[in-house]
Amino acid sequence: MQTFILDHWLDITTTVLGLAYILLEYKASIWMWLVGFLMQALGIVLYYQKGLYADCAMEFYYLSMTVYGYFNWIRKDKRDAKKGTATPITHFKRGLVVPWTLATLAIWATIYWLLVSYTDSRVPVADSFTTALSFVGIWALARKYLEQWFIWIVVDVVTCGLYFYKDIPFKASLYALYVVIAVLGFFKWRSLMAQQTE
Repeated sequence: MQTFILDHWLDITTTVLGLAYILLEYKASIWMWLVGFLMQALGIVLYYQKGLYADCAMEFYYLSMTVYGYFNWIRKDKRDAKKGTATPITHFKRGLVVPWTLATLAIWATIYWLLVSYTDSRVPVADSFTTALSFVGIWALARKYLEQWFIWIVVDVVTCGLYFYKDIPFKASLYALYVVIAVLGFFKWRSLMAQQTE
């Protein structure tokens, strides 16, 4: 048992942090950014060790978006606090759907090519797909768009299967739970959004 824990300590630690992160996201709590920063820093090491190079690289992007999201939410919180309202949850702008879809496809193709050309990745399609889609997901979360939950549902389903395949069982189980929480999170945020308009 001790050997198992030593072999999987990064997986276990990032799973616990990931659970705290998604629950804080569900509540639209600004603390999720601080928990996320630590989770992503450890994720860099975990994914590199497991040969998930696109996921590893993605963690660096997540770190920068975590800083951006934190300050974006803080800035809005301070501004909206003067009005006596919470940071607003808004809809993903329709004019951004096509550009972000094209950008996601381009990022997916580029990452796939890099993985096939320069790494020994055995899962280039899934690894590059979840990474590319996550680019949009974390940005949409930082902007506090309601529809970010739909993006994460797709990412979480694919990632769950990928991580079981790559022998990261705790993280894989966490992503299975993420799917459920993402569905519930959508309804929670939609309810919070309705309260904002009232």
